[in-house]
Amino acid sequence: MNWIKRFTILLIFSLTTTFALAKPTMIEDVLGRKVTIDAPAKRVLLGFYLEDYFAVGGDASFDHLAGISSGWFIKSRPAIWDMYVASKPQLAKVPNVGNVQDQTFSMEKVLASKPDVVVLADWQYKALGAELARLEQAHIPVVVIDYNAQTLERHLASTRILGQITGETDRAEKIAKAYKQVVTTITNRIQKANQPKPSIYIELGDKGPAEYSYTYGKNMWGAMAELVGGNNIAAPFVESWGSIHPEQLLASKPDVVMIAGYESVVSQTAMQVGQDIDAANVQQRLKGFTQRAGWSDLPAVKNHRVFAVYHGATRSIMDAALIQYVAKVLYPDLFTDLNPQATYLKFYEQYLPIRPKGTFMLGINDKT
Repeated sequence: MNWIKRFTILLIFSLTTTFALAKPTMIEDVLGRKVTIDAPAKRVLLGFYLEDYFAVGGDASFDHLAGISSGWFIKSRPAIWDMYVASKPQLAKVPNVGNVQDQTFSMEKVLASKPDVVVLADWQYKALGAELARLEQAHIPVVVIDYNAQTLERHLASTRILGQITGETDRAEKIAKAYKQVVTTITNRIQKANQPKPSIYIELGDKGPAEYSYTYGKNMWGAMAELVGGNNIAAPFVESWGSIHPEQLLASKPDVVMIAGYESVVSQTAMQVGQDIDAANVQQRLKGFTQRAGWSDLPAVKNHRVFAVYHGATRSIMDAALIQYVAKVLYPDLFTDLNPQATYLKFYEQYLPIRPKGTFMLGINDKT
Protein backbone atom coordinates (compact mmCIF):
# COMPACT_ATOMS: atom_id res chain seq x y z
CA MET A 1 0.00 0.00 0.00
CA ASN A 2 1.54 3.31 -1.02
CA TRP A 3 1.66 6.31 1.31
CA ILE A 4 -1.25 8.15 -0.42
CA LYS A 5 -3.67 5.26 0.14
CA ARG A 6 -2.44 4.82 3.70
CA PHE A 7 -2.93 8.52 4.43
CA THR A 8 -6.43 8.47 2.90
CA ILE A 9 -7.49 5.49 5.01
CA LEU A 10 -6.12 7.10 8.18
CA LEU A 11 -7.89 10.37 7.37
CA ILE A 12 -11.23 8.65 6.75
CA PHE A 13 -10.84 6.64 9.95
CA SER A 14 -10.01 9.78 11.92
CA LEU A 15 -13.00 11.69 10.59
CA THR A 16 -15.33 8.76 11.11
CA THR A 17 -14.14 8.33 14.68
CA THR A 18 -14.50 12.05 15.38
CA PHE A 19 -18.07 12.28 14.10
CA ALA A 20 -18.99 9.06 15.86
CA LEU A 21 -18.31 10.77 19.16
CA ALA A 22 -21.26 13.10 18.62
CA LYS A 23 -24.57 11.51 19.57
CA PRO A 24 -28.05 12.71 20.51
CA THR A 25 -27.92 13.89 24.11
CA MET A 26 -30.79 15.17 26.19
CA ILE A 27 -29.88 18.24 28.25
CA GLU A 28 -32.08 19.76 30.93
CA ASP A 29 -31.22 23.45 31.04
CA VAL A 30 -31.58 25.80 34.03
CA LEU A 31 -35.19 26.56 33.10
CA GLY A 32 -36.08 22.87 33.26
CA ARG A 33 -36.42 22.69 29.46
CA LYS A 34 -35.41 19.32 28.02
CA VAL A 35 -33.40 19.89 24.86
CA THR A 36 -31.80 17.25 22.64
CA ILE A 37 -28.55 18.14 20.87
CA ASP A 38 -25.80 16.24 19.11
CA ALA A 39 -22.98 16.32 21.66
CA PRO A 40 -20.21 17.15 21.74
CA ALA A 41 -21.47 20.03 19.60
CA LYS A 42 -19.29 20.90 16.63
CA ARG A 43 -20.70 24.40 16.08
CA VAL A 44 -21.70 26.40 19.15
CA LEU A 45 -23.31 29.84 19.06
CA LEU A 46 -22.45 31.43 22.41
CA GLY A 47 -24.53 34.32 23.70
CA PHE A 48 -22.71 35.03 26.99
CA TYR A 49 -20.35 33.47 29.55
CA LEU A 50 -17.39 33.17 27.20
CA GLU A 51 -14.77 32.30 29.81
CA ASP A 52 -16.93 29.62 31.40
CA TYR A 53 -17.34 27.96 28.01
CA PHE A 54 -13.58 28.20 27.40
CA ALA A 55 -12.72 26.86 30.86
CA VAL A 56 -15.07 23.89 30.68
CA GLY A 57 -14.47 23.05 27.03
CA GLY A 58 -10.69 23.43 27.08
CA ASP A 59 -8.56 24.03 24.00
CA ALA A 60 -10.96 22.29 21.62
CA SER A 61 -13.79 24.67 22.54
CA PHE A 62 -12.14 27.55 20.68
CA ASP A 63 -12.37 25.61 17.43
CA HIS A 64 -16.08 24.87 17.77
CA LEU A 65 -17.48 28.40 17.96
CA ALA A 66 -19.89 29.11 15.12
CA GLY A 67 -20.55 32.61 16.44
CA ILE A 68 -20.44 34.72 19.58
CA SER A 69 -22.06 37.76 21.07
CA SER A 70 -18.71 39.34 21.88
CA GLY A 71 -19.39 43.07 21.92
CA TRP A 72 -19.95 43.36 25.67
CA PHE A 73 -16.79 41.38 26.45
CA ILE A 74 -14.60 43.33 24.05
CA LYS A 75 -15.93 46.71 25.20
CA SER A 76 -15.63 46.09 28.93
CA ARG A 77 -12.55 43.84 28.99
CA PRO A 78 -10.49 44.73 25.90
CA ALA A 79 -7.12 43.76 27.39
CA ILE A 80 -8.37 40.30 28.37
CA TRP A 81 -9.96 39.80 24.95
CA ASP A 82 -6.70 40.77 23.23
CA MET A 83 -4.87 38.18 25.33
CA TYR A 84 -7.33 35.48 24.25
CA VAL A 85 -7.00 36.41 20.58
CA ALA A 86 -3.19 36.41 20.86
CA SER A 87 -3.35 32.93 22.37
CA LYS A 88 -6.14 31.61 20.13
CA PRO A 89 -6.04 33.58 16.83
CA GLN A 90 -9.05 31.67 15.49
CA LEU A 91 -11.23 33.77 17.82
CA ALA A 92 -10.70 36.81 15.60
CA LYS A 93 -12.47 34.99 12.76
CA VAL A 94 -15.55 33.94 14.74
CA PRO A 95 -18.61 35.95 13.58
CA ASN A 96 -19.97 38.45 16.09
CA VAL A 97 -23.78 38.25 16.07
CA GLY A 98 -24.39 41.44 18.06
CA ASN A 99 -25.62 42.10 21.59
CA VAL A 100 -28.98 41.64 23.25
CA GLN A 101 -28.18 44.54 25.64
CA ASP A 102 -28.14 47.21 22.94
CA GLN A 103 -30.60 45.46 20.60
CA THR A 104 -27.99 44.73 17.94
CA PHE A 105 -28.38 40.95 18.29
CA SER A 106 -29.02 39.71 14.75
CA MET A 107 -31.07 36.55 14.25
CA GLU A 108 -30.01 36.65 10.60
CA LYS A 109 -26.37 36.40 11.62
CA VAL A 110 -27.18 33.60 14.05
CA LEU A 111 -28.92 31.59 11.34
CA ALA A 112 -26.14 32.33 8.84
CA SER A 113 -23.55 30.89 11.23
CA LYS A 114 -25.32 27.49 11.01
CA PRO A 115 -24.90 26.49 14.67
CA ASP A 116 -25.64 23.03 16.02
CA VAL A 117 -26.76 24.65 19.29
CA VAL A 118 -27.35 28.17 20.60
CA VAL A 119 -26.34 28.74 24.23
CA LEU A 120 -28.00 31.76 25.85
CA ALA A 121 -28.00 33.35 29.28
CA ASP A 122 -31.35 33.23 31.05
CA TRP A 123 -31.74 37.00 30.71
CA GLN A 124 -30.97 36.80 26.96
CA TYR A 125 -33.52 34.04 26.44
CA LYS A 126 -36.20 36.10 28.17
CA ALA A 127 -35.28 39.31 26.33
CA LEU A 128 -35.34 37.68 22.87
CA GLY A 129 -38.74 36.11 23.52
CA ALA A 130 -40.75 35.52 20.35
CA GLU A 131 -37.71 35.99 18.11
CA LEU A 132 -36.47 32.58 19.19
CA ALA A 133 -39.25 30.96 17.19
CA ARG A 134 -37.05 31.45 14.13
CA LEU A 135 -34.45 29.12 15.63
CA GLU A 136 -37.13 26.58 16.43
CA GLN A 137 -38.36 26.73 12.83
CA ALA A 138 -34.79 26.14 11.65
CA HIS A 139 -34.52 23.14 14.03
CA ILE A 140 -31.66 24.76 15.96
CA PRO A 141 -31.81 23.83 19.64
CA VAL A 142 -31.45 26.53 22.32
CA VAL A 143 -29.95 25.75 25.72
CA VAL A 144 -30.24 28.23 28.60
CA ILE A 145 -27.63 28.62 31.36
CA ASP A 146 -27.38 31.20 34.12
CA TYR A 147 -24.52 32.52 36.23
CA ASN A 148 -26.18 35.92 36.78
CA ALA A 149 -28.55 34.58 39.43
CA GLN A 150 -25.47 33.95 41.57
CA THR A 151 -26.92 30.86 43.23
CA LEU A 152 -24.91 27.75 43.95
CA GLU A 153 -27.56 25.59 42.25
CA ARG A 154 -27.48 27.49 38.95
CA HIS A 155 -23.71 27.89 38.92
CA LEU A 156 -23.24 24.15 39.25
CA ALA A 157 -26.01 23.29 36.79
CA SER A 158 -24.69 25.74 34.16
CA THR A 159 -21.17 24.34 34.44
CA ARG A 160 -22.37 20.77 34.02
CA ILE A 161 -24.52 21.77 31.04
CA LEU A 162 -21.46 23.30 29.37
CA GLY A 163 -19.71 19.99 30.05
CA GLN A 164 -22.44 18.11 28.20
CA ILE A 165 -22.36 20.52 25.26
CA THR A 166 -18.57 20.35 24.87
CA GLY A 167 -18.22 16.69 25.78
CA GLU A 168 -16.03 17.63 28.76
CA THR A 169 -18.26 16.26 31.50
CA ASP A 170 -15.41 15.15 33.76
CA ARG A 171 -13.68 18.51 33.48
CA ALA A 172 -16.97 20.29 34.19
CA GLU A 173 -17.59 18.12 37.24
CA LYS A 174 -14.13 18.90 38.60
CA ILE A 175 -14.74 22.65 38.22
CA ALA A 176 -18.22 22.38 39.75
CA LYS A 177 -17.02 20.41 42.76
CA ALA A 178 -14.21 22.87 43.43
CA TYR A 179 -16.68 25.77 43.32
CA LYS A 180 -19.08 24.00 45.68
CA GLN A 181 -16.21 23.34 48.09
CA VAL A 182 -15.35 27.06 48.20
CA VAL A 183 -18.95 28.04 48.92
CA THR A 184 -19.67 25.35 51.52
CA THR A 185 -16.40 25.97 53.36
CA ILE A 186 -17.26 29.66 53.70
CA THR A 187 -20.93 29.25 54.59
CA ASN A 188 -20.23 26.50 57.13
CA ARG A 189 -17.56 28.58 58.84
CA ILE A 190 -19.82 31.64 59.05
CA GLN A 191 -22.72 29.57 60.34
CA LYS A 192 -20.55 28.00 63.02
CA ALA A 193 -19.15 31.36 64.15
CA ASN A 194 -22.68 32.80 64.48
CA GLN A 195 -21.50 36.42 64.42
CA PRO A 196 -23.73 39.47 63.77
CA LYS A 197 -24.28 40.15 60.07
CA PRO A 198 -22.19 43.07 58.79
CA SER A 199 -24.02 45.40 56.41
CA ILE A 200 -22.59 45.97 52.94
CA TYR A 201 -23.15 48.26 49.95
CA ILE A 202 -21.79 47.31 46.51
CA GLU A 203 -21.84 49.70 43.56
CA LEU A 204 -20.60 49.55 39.99
CA GLY A 205 -18.33 52.58 39.89
CA ASP A 206 -18.50 53.18 36.14
CA LYS A 207 -19.81 56.74 36.50
CA GLY A 208 -17.33 57.94 39.09
CA PRO A 209 -18.12 59.53 42.46
CA ALA A 210 -20.23 62.34 40.98
CA GLU A 211 -23.16 60.04 40.16
CA TYR A 212 -24.51 56.97 41.91
CA SER A 213 -24.52 54.03 39.49
CA TYR A 214 -25.95 50.52 39.72
CA THR A 215 -26.15 48.65 42.96
CA TYR A 216 -27.57 45.15 43.23
CA GLY A 217 -30.58 43.61 44.91
CA LYS A 218 -31.31 39.91 44.69
CA ASN A 219 -28.78 38.81 42.07
CA MET A 220 -25.12 39.23 41.12
CA TRP A 221 -23.23 41.16 43.84
CA GLY A 222 -26.32 41.35 46.02
CA ALA A 223 -26.84 37.60 46.00
CA MET A 224 -23.12 37.05 46.53
CA ALA A 225 -23.12 39.27 49.61
CA GLU A 226 -26.13 37.48 51.08
CA LEU A 227 -24.60 34.08 50.30
CA VAL A 228 -21.58 34.79 52.50
CA GLY A 229 -23.50 36.21 55.43
CA GLY A 230 -23.70 39.90 54.57
CA ASN A 231 -26.69 42.18 55.02
CA ASN A 232 -27.07 43.79 51.58
CA ILE A 233 -28.50 47.23 52.33
CA ALA A 234 -29.80 47.62 48.76
CA ALA A 235 -31.99 44.49 48.84
CA PRO A 236 -35.17 46.21 50.14
CA PHE A 237 -34.93 48.96 47.52
CA VAL A 238 -33.51 47.37 44.37
CA GLU A 239 -35.03 44.25 42.78
CA SER A 240 -32.21 43.25 40.43
CA TRP A 241 -29.98 46.23 39.69
CA GLY A 242 -30.42 49.98 39.76
CA SER A 243 -29.30 53.04 41.68
CA ILE A 244 -30.16 53.73 45.30
CA HIS A 245 -31.05 57.20 46.54
CA PRO A 246 -28.01 58.77 48.25
CA GLU A 247 -30.05 59.62 51.34
CA GLN A 248 -31.14 55.99 51.66
CA LEU A 249 -27.54 54.86 51.41
CA LEU A 250 -26.43 57.32 54.11
CA ALA A 251 -29.28 56.26 56.38
CA SER A 252 -28.32 52.58 55.99
CA LYS A 253 -24.78 53.21 57.33
CA PRO A 254 -23.05 50.17 55.76
CA ASP A 255 -20.17 48.55 57.62
CA VAL A 256 -18.48 47.67 54.32
CA VAL A 257 -18.47 49.41 50.93
CA MET A 258 -17.29 47.76 47.72
CA ILE A 259 -16.89 49.60 44.42
CA ALA A 260 -16.70 47.39 41.33
CA GLY A 261 -15.03 48.30 38.06
CA TYR A 262 -13.52 47.21 34.76
CA GLU A 263 -10.24 47.98 33.00
CA SER A 264 -12.02 50.01 30.36
CA VAL A 265 -13.61 53.20 31.71
CA VAL A 266 -14.60 56.51 30.15
CA SER A 267 -14.61 58.78 33.18
CA GLN A 268 -11.25 59.81 34.63
CA THR A 269 -12.66 59.20 38.11
CA ALA A 270 -14.53 55.94 37.45
CA MET A 271 -13.47 52.83 39.33
CA GLN A 272 -10.80 51.11 37.27
CA VAL A 273 -9.80 47.57 38.20
CA GLY A 274 -8.42 44.62 36.29
CA GLN A 275 -5.82 43.61 33.72
CA ASP A 276 -2.72 45.87 33.66
CA ILE A 277 -4.22 48.27 36.23
CA ASP A 278 -1.76 49.50 38.86
CA ALA A 279 -2.74 49.16 42.52
CA ALA A 280 -1.90 52.79 43.29
CA ASN A 281 -4.32 53.90 40.57
CA VAL A 282 -7.03 51.68 42.04
CA GLN A 283 -6.60 53.16 45.50
CA GLN A 284 -6.55 56.73 44.22
CA ARG A 285 -9.86 56.23 42.43
CA LEU A 286 -11.31 54.37 45.39
CA LYS A 287 -10.51 57.28 47.69
CA GLY A 288 -12.43 59.55 45.33
CA PHE A 289 -15.64 57.71 46.18
CA THR A 290 -15.09 58.26 49.90
CA GLN A 291 -15.22 62.04 49.24
CA ARG A 292 -18.90 61.89 48.31
CA ALA A 293 -21.19 64.12 50.35
CA GLY A 294 -21.95 62.50 53.69
CA TRP A 295 -19.69 59.50 53.21
CA SER A 296 -17.21 60.60 55.88
CA ASP A 297 -19.85 59.62 58.44
CA LEU A 298 -20.31 56.08 57.10
CA PRO A 299 -18.90 53.32 59.35
CA ALA A 300 -17.23 51.75 56.30
CA VAL A 301 -15.31 54.95 55.55
CA LYS A 302 -14.50 55.72 59.18
CA ASN A 303 -13.08 52.23 59.67
CA HIS A 304 -11.32 52.09 56.26
CA ARG A 305 -13.46 49.15 55.14
CA VAL A 306 -13.77 50.33 51.53
CA PHE A 307 -12.71 47.96 48.76
CA ALA A 308 -12.33 47.76 44.98
CA VAL A 309 -13.37 44.61 43.11
CA TYR A 310 -13.20 43.43 39.50
CA HIS A 311 -16.63 43.37 37.89
CA GLY A 312 -15.30 41.26 35.02
CA ALA A 313 -15.02 38.24 37.31
CA THR A 314 -18.72 38.20 38.20
CA ARG A 315 -21.44 36.11 36.54
CA SER A 316 -19.06 33.19 36.21
CA ILE A 317 -17.90 29.98 37.84
CA MET A 318 -14.67 31.97 38.30
CA ASP A 319 -16.33 34.19 40.90
CA ALA A 320 -15.32 31.70 43.60
CA ALA A 321 -12.43 34.11 44.21
CA LEU A 322 -14.84 37.02 44.62
CA ILE A 323 -16.97 35.03 47.03
CA GLN A 324 -13.85 34.44 49.07
CA TYR A 325 -13.04 38.14 48.94
CA VAL A 326 -16.49 39.31 50.01
CA ALA A 327 -16.42 36.81 52.88
CA LYS A 328 -12.96 37.97 53.88
CA VAL A 329 -13.84 41.68 53.98
CA LEU A 330 -17.06 40.99 55.88
CA TYR A 331 -15.47 38.60 58.38
CA PRO A 332 -11.71 39.32 58.36
CA ASP A 333 -11.02 37.31 61.52
CA LEU A 334 -12.69 34.19 60.12
CA PHE A 335 -10.85 34.06 56.80
CA THR A 336 -7.24 35.00 57.39
CA ASP A 337 -6.26 31.83 55.52
CA LEU A 338 -7.89 32.87 52.23
CA ASN A 339 -6.00 34.48 49.34
CA PRO A 340 -8.77 35.37 46.86
CA GLN A 341 -6.55 36.95 44.21
CA ALA A 342 -4.39 33.83 44.18
CA THR A 343 -7.56 31.74 43.78
CA TYR A 344 -8.57 33.85 40.80
CA LEU A 345 -5.22 33.60 39.03
CA LYS A 346 -4.88 29.88 39.79
CA PHE A 347 -8.13 29.19 37.92
CA TYR A 348 -6.56 30.63 34.78
CA GLU A 349 -3.48 28.47 35.28
CA GLN A 350 -5.61 25.35 35.60
CA TYR A 351 -8.22 25.87 32.93
CA LEU A 352 -7.50 28.77 30.55
CA PRO A 353 -4.74 29.68 28.08
CA ILE A 354 -4.02 33.23 29.29
CA ARG A 355 -2.27 34.59 32.39
CA PRO A 356 -3.79 37.86 33.61
CA LYS A 357 -1.77 40.36 35.64
CA GLY A 358 -3.06 43.42 37.40
CA THR A 359 -5.23 44.45 40.32
CA PHE A 360 -8.47 42.54 40.72
CA MET A 361 -9.38 43.21 44.37
CA LEU A 362 -7.88 45.70 46.81
CA GLY A 363 -8.67 47.55 50.04
CA ILE A 364 -8.31 51.29 50.38
CA ASN A 365 -5.43 50.93 52.84
CA ASP A 366 -3.89 47.68 51.58
CA LYS A 367 -0.18 47.75 50.92
CA THR A 368 0.46 48.10 47.19
